[in-house]
Amino acid sequence: MLSTHRLSLLVAFARHGSIAAAAEALGYTPSAVSQQLVRLEQEAGVGLLDRSARSAELTDAGRLLAEHAQLILAAAEDAEAALAAQAGVISGEVRVAALPSAALAFAPLLVRQLRRHRQLRLVFVEAVGPAGVAAVRERVADIALVERWAGAPAADPALFTQHLVHDPLELAVPRRHWLANPDAPVDLGELVDESWIIAPPGEPSRAGVERLMAPYGGVPAGAWEFEGQSVILSLVAHGAGIAAVPALTARVGTAGVVRRAIPGAPVAREIDAVARTSTLARPAVAATLAALRSAAQQLLLPTP
Repeated sequence: MLSTHRLSLLVAFARHGSIAAAAEALGYTPSAVSQQLVRLEQEAGVGLLDRSARSAELTDAGRLLAEHAQLILAAAEDAEAALAAQAGVISGEVRVAALPSAALAFAPLLVRQLRRHRQLRLVFVEAVGPAGVAAVRERVADIALVERWAGAPAADPALFTQHLVHDPLELAVPRRHWLANPDAPVDLGELVDESWIIAPPGEPSRAGVERLMAPYGGVPAGAWEFEGQSVILSLVAHGAGIAAVPALTARVGTAGVVRRAIPGAPVAREIDAVARTSTLARPAVAATLAALRSAAQQLLLPTP
């Protein structure tokens, strides 16, 4: 009998292309993944990986088994979900991989709504960029809270995507800044000479700020670059400059920061919940997704 756990490792290897990358995605050591794949080859009675001193790749048999493994794993989850639904009890562990700002905003509301389910265990872990969706695909997480700065989510029959929040960029300024006065008009054209604090290239929010400032000559040349929205807000609170950050980030941000809406909200990110379609019938996953939708409605508050 083939081990479903080892089949999941084979699928991860097929998706990521190397033992090291698969191990990183799943949170294992490369040696542990390698050993388990050797065991899977013994179970299958055929070579699945063609190994060299520096790399490994799937054999024809390995590719064939990886394709079947995806169906096997989805069918196993379908069966588990059907049994859980028949029992009608919201129980078990639900792992949510979330970008940091979404974790800060959603976690307290989820705890408030789900704590009545005594047999449900909610686990939040941070995942930035594509790591959230990868965690769901690799069955490391059940649900991911991910950000999307443009376009629609990619269609994938294996994944369910629920839009939660439209999250426009807002200005974050120190309390003593002239824009902290709510009567002061917000004109981005007047702010190009301000001291800006932005994320470094490659960060999703950086692309958002670049789009925001494109009509005004782009991101100010003297902008300081710091990784992490919480770090940026902390620097704003200490008077180091101003920033444009998602409203959700600013709402749960640092004391000493004043939020100002940008007229027309020209740039925004979308926050989505992503889960495997094979887990949607699980009462615990369904309850968590429902709680996320309810929390999203509570977070849609007018900007002060």
